[in-house]
Amino acid sequence: MKLAAPAFAASIALGLAAGAAQAADAKPAMEKCYGVAKAGKNECATNTGLSCAGSAKTDYQGDAWVMVKAGTCTSIQTPRGPGSLAAKPR
Repeated sequence: MKLAAPAFAASIALGLAAGAAQAADAKPAMEKCYGVAKAGKNECATNTGLSCAGSAKTDYQGDAWVMVKAGTCTSIQTPRGPGSLAAKPR
C-alpha cells in the first residue's frame, strides 16, 4: 500500500507532462487566403485550373491561395488589394 501513493503521483505527473507536450506542439488554426501569393509561390490547385503548388503565373493572382494564420487573411494588404477568403477575379 505504501507504493500506491508514489505510483499514483508519478502517473499523474506523466499525464500532465504529456498534455503539456501536446499543447506545445499544437499549431495555430490556418485558412486559405486568396490573392496574396507571389508568382510561383501558391499552394496546391487554384479554382480556375492551376494544377498545383507553384503554378501561379502572376503576383497576387486572385484565384491563387496560400495558407495563413486564421483571422489574418483580410488584413494582408497587397498592391492589388487585400487578401480574400474566396477567389476573386483580378
